[in-house]
Amino acid sequence: MEHDGNERRRRRSGDPLIALHYQLSQARWRGELDAIVVADASGVVVAGAGSWAACEEIAAYAPLLARRSPEAAPEPPPSEGSRVEALRREVLVTTLEVDDQEMLICVRGGESPSASLAQAVFGVARILGAAA
Repeated sequence: MEHDGNERRRRRSGDPLIALHYQLSQARWRGELDAIVVADASGVVVAGAGSWAACEEIAAYAPLLARRSPEAAPEPPPSEGSRVEALRREVLVTTLEVDDQEMLICVRGGESPSASLAQAVFGVARILGAAA
């Protein structure tokens, strides 16, 4: 079956969690990402694509990785080779507010992780905004 260029999405769902899974899986495939994760502010996976272990680890560290602004509480100096520092070099994180809840969107790997992250944020915002 040939893919119709006008059809943006092949798989759709009215269920926000399934729609998120489809969105993240497609973003992971397009961006050749190792993993892409949506986590809540406490570091729990909301949805992800990639190995489950990688998604859980990235989500668990996401609140620490997202905390880079001057108003954030200072972190103790990391020990050389700490896992947080390793993930800071590997993972891009951005935040998204949905119904006064902070969501963390994280990507690891790929040729253009920044572009993949920007596209994923747009899709996640669309899906979660529709669910509100």
